[in-house]
Amino acid sequence: MASRLQTDEEAKKLTGFQVNFHKDGEDAADRHGGGGVLRPSRICHLALLSTAFWAFVFFLHSGTQGDGVGVVSVLFKQAAFSLPPLLSGNAAGRGRVPPTQLPALAVQARSPPPVEVAPADSCAGRYIYMYDLPPRFNDDLVLDCKKLWRFYDMCPLVANCGMGRALGDEGGVFSSRGWYATNQFTLDIIFHARMKGYECLTGDPSLAAALYVPFYASLDGGRHMWNSTSLRDMLALDLVEWLARRPQWRAMGGRDHFMVAGRTAWDFRRYEDVDEQWGTKLLNNPAVQNMTVLILETSPWRRANLAVPYPTYFHPETAADVAAWQEKMRGAERSWLFAFAGAPHPWQRETVRPEIFQQCGASSRCRLFRCGAKSGPHSCKSPGAVMRVFESSDFCLQPRGDSLTRRSTFDAILAGCIPVFFHPGSAYTQYTLHLPKEPERWSVLIMHTDVSERNVSIEETLAKIPPETVKAMREEVIRLIPRVVYADPRSRRVDFKDAFDVSVEAVIDRVAKRRRGDVEGRRR
Repeated sequence: MASRLQTDEEAKKLTGFQVNFHKDGEDAADRHGGGGVLRPSRICHLALLSTAFWAFVFFLHSGTQGDGVGVVSVLFKQAAFSLPPLLSGNAAGRGRVPPTQLPALAVQARSPPPVEVAPADSCAGRYIYMYDLPPRFNDDLVLDCKKLWRFYDMCPLVANCGMGRALGDEGGVFSSRGWYATNQFTLDIIFHARMKGYECLTGDPSLAAALYVPFYASLDGGRHMWNSTSLRDMLALDLVEWLARRPQWRAMGGRDHFMVAGRTAWDFRRYEDVDEQWGTKLLNNPAVQNMTVLILETSPWRRANLAVPYPTYFHPETAADVAAWQEKMRGAERSWLFAFAGAPHPWQRETVRPEIFQQCGASSRCRLFRCGAKSGPHSCKSPGAVMRVFESSDFCLQPRGDSLTRRSTFDAILAGCIPVFFHPGSAYTQYTLHLPKEPERWSVLIMHTDVSERNVSIEETLAKIPPETVKAMREEVIRLIPRVVYADPRSRRVDFKDAFDVSVEAVIDRVAKRRRGDVEGRRR
């Protein structure tokens, strides 16, 4: 008791306050209404005032004491007094703090607690909200795969998340894994499967940079192409009505939404309700026109949507798979100067295709693969046969198909074969997201009018290109491979930017411009 009183008396002399604490750590003044008693909440203030006072004395005498540190130590020892329990709730917290700990306690009271920095959000600005559509808009179409196309069974082609049946190496044509008999019109399924594994999905639409609508438009359009216009348009109109009832849609009227329609614009741009006219009216629907639609070919007169690559036979799981294939194509023996794989189009006699058949067939340096058979080793539906032709050639001719573009363009790039176009609309004005802006770095353009009018020899034009230039162009084509293939959607090891990633980034950028009210974003 004597030591406690002695210590309290020292504190009283130093501070002018009576220090008195209840044994339970509670303020006696609070319990009994007394005044003039120092509360525990004021101890930090007292410690700071005491420290500031003695620091002032130290600076006044530092010039005469010589050792400033020694002066501070002496002053702190003189100012030491008993402190109350720290109210920690344990036995140690209810004990008395030794007087010699006062300076350290005062410093701790003055120092702010460390600030915890939250890790950067790698998905910031990249979140995608994916609608959970009723199955009639996607899954039911796949289940009814026998009715998707009137000419053949689509069921094997929609297997494996839309990649089709797995292929072997086809006698060394392909690598050991990652190759599938992929149909050119199954991108809706592939893209949806990739989106299910997208690392930045969110269930909160308010966080989303864009909102994805997984409607299988290409499957729906294909199954009704020869039916009445009302039947062709029925499911798409149903979708629009369903979306219009969602608050997520009403936020921007669909201008932050996107979907995939894995066919060309011509398949979705019917203008009149006449059964004889081709296609659906999907892209002419005012609600859909507010969205961004990823399609295989845009209209040259209305570029409101984004063109993305046709799916190829290659769906790698990792960057290592891509690198191994690229190295294989660099070392491929190319015994042909140029090649053409395709079928005659008797209904399009005015195009360049007849002259290509003539010139290639007459040249000893051209590999002509005429797609006449419906199946077998001489069919263009045989992935191994087509790719073998492309892998053995320096240049691959890519005239217009039924429309401006061809899936064969991307098969050629995959094979490291330099594409030769006959119309700028076949690639240059279409796939601006995925292909370099300088077309001469990776392709050749020979205008179709020059060839059809027999003013230009394809062989002579290609033979004039120096070997070192051909090598550089081939290397540029091989570098493009990751950007034009769609990775295996089942893989959780995709560690490279593929056509899916490039497309999603473009959609997010467009929506961001629209949200900022950017004039260019609105116009596009």
